[in-house]
Amino acid sequence: MWKILKDMTRIMKDDYDIDIVESHHKHKKDAPSGTAVTCAEVILGEKGLDYDKNVVFGRSGRENERGRDQLGVLAVRGGGVIGEHTVIYAGDDDKLEIKHTSFSRHTFAAGALKAAKFAAGRKAGLYGMNEVLGL
Repeated sequence: MWKILKDMTRIMKDDYDIDIVESHHKHKKDAPSGTAVTCAEVILGEKGLDYDKNVVFGRSGRENERGRDQLGVLAVRGGGVIGEHTVIYAGDDDKLEIKHTSFSRHTFAAGALKAAKFAAGRKAGLYGMNEVLGL
């Protein structure tokens, strides 16, 4: 997903507003999720912007005009949702969404198994899923 976000942001960063909406079950304690934070870091890194200065968590109040370099992040918690992340690229005339929805935790287990197989026999170090997937 990170490579897709980097590529999309590079192409659309000047003409589209970007927001992240993520949803998880009502028992999840962190908000935004680690995945949403990483999405924001990837997008802002591609735009050359700082996370702490440019992320807006939700929007409230009567007057809340969007700043040019703002990245909105909204966390929704409810029910038994395993996980859903949507990155919205909104332009004046159209909108593109990249969405990932987990229906079960099986995908997380499969990814962990793939990462363990990748790490077996490799030199100790810090690896990410990009290396595991050969991206």
